[in-house]
Amino acid sequence: MEINEYTVKQMNDPTGILAGERFEYKLYIKFDEDDELYSEGGTGIRVIYAVNEEGAGRIATYNFFERATEKALDFELEEEEEVNILEFCKTHLE
Repeated sequence: MEINEYTVKQMNDPTGILAGERFEYKLYIKFDEDDELYSEGGTGIRVIYAVNEEGAGRIATYNFFERATEKALDFELEEEEEVNILEFCKTHLE
């Protein structure tokens, strides 16, 4: 799994209910053709990254999607992949 493009934007909580800040990452991933997540139109992962008042970040939720259609895909990250994505989000926080 190789992240070859990404976007990030801060999410707004108009209710003020959620503590800290939330960021939406869209990570565009390159997979080998023999991988079950490979899609000709591309595959992405939408990650909601939460940062608490102390500055600690975590993945609140994520889902895979087909880039061409934005259709959700029912897959989960492996533990190592989740650690890598968490580190990516921390490193690329604007």
